[in-house]
Amino acid sequence: MNIFERLAEYRAETNRLAWNGTFREYIEILKKDPTPAMTAHARVYKMIESFGVEEVGEHKRYKFFEQEIFGLDRALEKLVEEYFHSSARRLDVRKRILLLMGPVSGGKSTLVTLLKRGLEKFSRTDQGAVYAIEGCPMHEDPLHLIPHELRPEFEKELGVRIEGNLCPACQMRLRTEFDGDIERVGVERVFISEENRIGIGTFSPSDPKSQDIADLTGSIDFSTITEYGSESDPRAYRFDGELNKANRGLMEFQEMLKCDEKLLWNLLSLTQEGNFKAGRFALISADELIVAHTNEAEYKSFIANKKNEALQSRMIVMPIPYNLKVSDEEKIYAKLIEQSDMRHIHIAPHALRTAAIFSVLTRLKETKKQGMDLVKKMRMYDGEEVEGYKEADLKEMQNEFLEEGMSGVDPRYVINRISSALIKQNVESIHALDILRAIKDGLDQHASITKEERERYLNFISVARKEYDELAKKEVQKAFVYSFEESAKTLFDNYLDNIEAFCNWSKIRDPLTDEELDPDERLMRSIEEQIGVSENAKKAFREEILIRISSYSRKGRKFEYHHHDRLREAIEKKLFADLKDIVKITTSTKTPDANQLKRMNEVIKRLIEEHGYTAASANDLLRYVGSLLNR
Repeated sequence: MNIFERLAEYRAETNRLAWNGTFREYIEILKKDPTPAMTAHARVYKMIESFGVEEVGEHKRYKFFEQEIFGLDRALEKLVEEYFHSSARRLDVRKRILLLMGPVSGGKSTLVTLLKRGLEKFSRTDQGAVYAIEGCPMHEDPLHLIPHELRPEFEKELGVRIEGNLCPACQMRLRTEFDGDIERVGVERVFISEENRIGIGTFSPSDPKSQDIADLTGSIDFSTITEYGSESDPRAYRFDGELNKANRGLMEFQEMLKCDEKLLWNLLSLTQEGNFKAGRFALISADELIVAHTNEAEYKSFIANKKNEALQSRMIVMPIPYNLKVSDEEKIYAKLIEQSDMRHIHIAPHALRTAAIFSVLTRLKETKKQGMDLVKKMRMYDGEEVEGYKEADLKEMQNEFLEEGMSGVDPRYVINRISSALIKQNVESIHALDILRAIKDGLDQHASITKEERERYLNFISVARKEYDELAKKEVQKAFVYSFEESAKTLFDNYLDNIEAFCNWSKIRDPLTDEELDPDERLMRSIEEQIGVSENAKKAFREEILIRISSYSRKGRKFEYHHHDRLREAIEKKLFADLKDIVKITTSTKTPDANQLKRMNEVIKRLIEEHGYTAASANDLLRYVGSLLNR
């Protein structure tokens, strides 16, 4: 399908979804399905829920966020459950401003933008349909036409709740155009759209001297005063403020706490009573979710001012920290680069991961847990198993510091440094060391960090470099083994057979000769010695492995070699020890012979086909690993 056919299809779909009718016909729709009458808060929650929810252990992962926001599952779960779900159920939480508070470049704006785009798409679905009084400047709920005295009857029959009053413009039209006959009033389906200013409002602070309350609540149209004779005539008023246009949807306050406090006073009655004051009219009803965002420093300054107590009590503050998972941080950088014009430059495998390791280390707090350093903590946060620690330890560390993730290096800084490395002339590919070098150079120009922070960050660059060195060596060594995983599995299975026989005082059967043999002590020790298991400790180590296998079996899971951190290390080291001399000689020799050259070409081919390298980056990797092995 070409782009013009797709445009035609989109127009046809819009025409199909369009609906115009009378108030009576709208009531018939509600009799079949009352969901179009849901509140703005309920609409946002239903929209999030419609994308699906995944149970991850004791937690929930909302799929709505997963394409754009990475590593904030716990914060997002809290946001959805404690605010959106509660407010959708008409609990008092809906009478609060949602304030997203966190460090710069932490994803607050992305989150709000995602909610806006989601609402726009959701309003084009059957379950997210929005109906409004035709011609109403605030696209208000047609149920507002029902007189207050009759509302209990309608609520009982339709299974809905009716809140709010007609806007001044609709009140006048009902009197003058329809002679009070609500059944004749037109109703239309509307589509939430930020561009068309339907159901989404955005307010951004500017110079307090020039910012006008009219930006929020609309203004008098002085050109029509002579025609209509009064400022209190709705026809002489523009209901085009952000609070007017956000009705039925979402109102975003960008950098809310920078706003002039006089502008924020309008939010006191809007949040608590669902209405606001505009012009010379009675209070105007509005059904909208108010979401604002700010950074921690501005929030602390705001709450320190006693004059802000009334507004502060009407806020639900949701911390949005930096991501603390290396794999998710890597996705953030990959997404930002994919959106740029630099996609043609090859980024070698593990380069973004190395940058992510540095970023996450700067955000973590030193735990009091014995034997747990930042690197181990980083690995556990990323879902890796660390020997000697359990899931309970992970939960304890996650709850140890409430402010963890609220400081450290922001993704914007790192992506700026990656951009600096990418933009260099005549560069076909960049590597982990190019990015680390760019990050280090950038620290000298980073005005906001202290001397102590700079020293810490330089140390984290060194740690990230060491992590990359290990990754690079393993990458090359794996490429030298034709099928690393298969070799590791074979060695692992062989080891398990032998330790099982050893612990059970039994024999093992030779698969070729079928004869019974004693457990191969030499094989078992050659693996265990790789990680320093002593002769005295070997029995306890072997029994521990069997207990782990039994535990996995009871849970219906298969035990693999990488499920035990020390055993994985031992298996890999054993395979690599057998290969080390071959790798060292082959990668570092300046004048390779025919056999070495053939081996090198095979390895490069494997790095390209199986590991995602280019010919140039594979050659660079081999030279680098050769230099590491010769140290």
